[in-house]
Amino acid sequence: MFENSVYSVISPEGCASILWRDDTQKSLAAEVMKITANDLKRLQIIDEVVPEARGGAHRDWDATAENLKQVLMRSLAELSTLSVDELRNERYQKFRQMGQFVETTERP
Repeated sequence: MFENSVYSVISPEGCASILWRDDTQKSLAAEVMKITANDLKRLQIIDEVVPEARGGAHRDWDATAENLKQVLMRSLAELSTLSVDELRNERYQKFRQMGQFVETTERP
């Protein structure tokens, strides 16, 4: 996932409207939803955060494409060393672990 991108199934405004009946709480909703690349990496939803060109991916398409190419080439090289059964099992385990939470006393 590119470093400045976000992923969510609902907009922060929509989430705030549903949870608090107040779409002005969109910033709080976005924080709670954990929609940034770094949040999703920490939660192990995505495998890697792809660096963007200075100023964002839209500022330098060539650098953005090169960054993505490097990540994809490295990932494909790593994955190509695994058997089909290993790939299937790793994918299955990854998706089975999504959404599992462990309660701790630590605070971020």
